[in-house]
Amino acid sequence: MGKPDLGRLIAQTMTPPAEDRTIEVITGEILDAKRAGGEAILTIGRCLIEAKDMLSHGEWLPWLTEQVEFSPRTAQNFMRLAREWSNTQTLADLGASKALALLALPPEEREQFMEDHKVVDMSARQLEQAIKERDEARAAAEQAAADQRTAEQARDKMAEDMRLLNASLASAQDAREQAERDAARLEKDLAELKARPVEVAVETVVDQAAIDKARADAIAEMQAKLDKAKEAAAKAKYRQQEAEAKTEDLKRYLEEREKSEKKAAIAGDKELTQFDVLFIQGQELANKMQGYLLKARGREDQTAAQDMEKAMKYLAEIFGRYAE
Repeated sequence: MGKPDLGRLIAQTMTPPAEDRTIEVITGEILDAKRAGGEAILTIGRCLIEAKDMLSHGEWLPWLTEQVEFSPRTAQNFMRLAREWSNTQTLADLGASKALALLALPPEEREQFMEDHKVVDMSARQLEQAIKERDEARAAAEQAAADQRTAEQARDKMAEDMRLLNASLASAQDAREQAERDAARLEKDLAELKARPVEVAVETVVDQAAIDKARADAIAEMQAKLDKAKEAAAKAKYRQQEAEAKTEDLKRYLEEREKSEKKAAIAGDKELTQFDVLFIQGQELANKMQGYLLKARGREDQTAAQDMEKAMKYLAEIFGRYAE
């Protein structure tokens, strides 16, 4: 089969020039040609689909390139148009290039997009740019929504942290007060024990050494209990101070956050959203580090606790310098 003479075929469809031709006549001929072109595009696509189903394996590409002189990509485009476009008038008005560009949109959105953007009056390049801008705007909106959700989750997390911190602070205060009451009671008991006279029955043989030993043992036992109570009170006081510091830190951050939100919409401030996430993660890590430090402080050997304290203070200095 020889190559078709496209120039001759096009010339046969053209109306011979005449002196009395008007713009209305020319416009009508252009619209007729566009309608014919739209029908031809769908016909080509349907025929290509039919041919591909008909040909055996290995025959499709040779037939495509040698008989109809289409590249695989061009053939795929024609077949896509035949599968996804049924309105020949719309296809004719758009042309193949713009119709192919519109295939990037979901089928349920194409008609509205064409109406909103007056696609018929656009060039193919303008249409591609409009679709690109639409995709970028949608992606930005989705990202903004995701950032908003992240920000809301961060705020919810901080609110929950504040609730837990307040509960922890109240518990620490109660524990400190109870520990101080226990220490005060034991201290009073010890003072009374030391001041209490030795009561011995008249008929009993007095073993002064045994009495002195029993008295000393009672005082030593009471003193040991008092020392433990004082140590517990000191730890309870430290835990209360730690809870107060954490609560104040979170309060200050929430105040600063509220000021920032007034200056910029949280949905559009990606840096602030990411900072929230990192802040919460950092806070959780700090809580875990403090837990390990408290355990280390409970050991007889304070070397590990001292090393941990130095490391945490070093981190605090680094964050302080970054905030300057």
